[in-house]
Amino acid sequence: MSIDIPEPVAAFIDLVNRHDREGFLNAFTETGFVDDWGRVFTGRDAIDDWSQKEFIGASGVLTPEQTSRQGEEVTVIGDWRSTYANGRSTFTFRIAGDKLESMTIREG
Repeated sequence: MSIDIPEPVAAFIDLVNRHDREGFLNAFTETGFVDDWGRVFTGRDAIDDWSQKEFIGASGVLTPEQTSRQGEEVTVIGDWRSTYANGRSTFTFRIAGDKLESMTIREG
């Protein structure tokens, strides 16, 4: 089954699944942030510190199962597997042009 994921989210998921640290960081705007279950990491350095422990550095792979879009917000529900955490998760992305303004992670 193929899932139609809007850009730039589709490219971002590919970067994550390839564990591309620089590409992952470059996907966010300068003021971008990650909200991981209420813990918010804003800016490149904070996102990188979080990611090296819990996301890219944990060899994370997201297998999308569902997606939806409302305006500039794209939601992807999928199976997350990493050396840090595993399980079905909801990833909500706010798009700003060809970059991500935010990524919010919650239970799927």
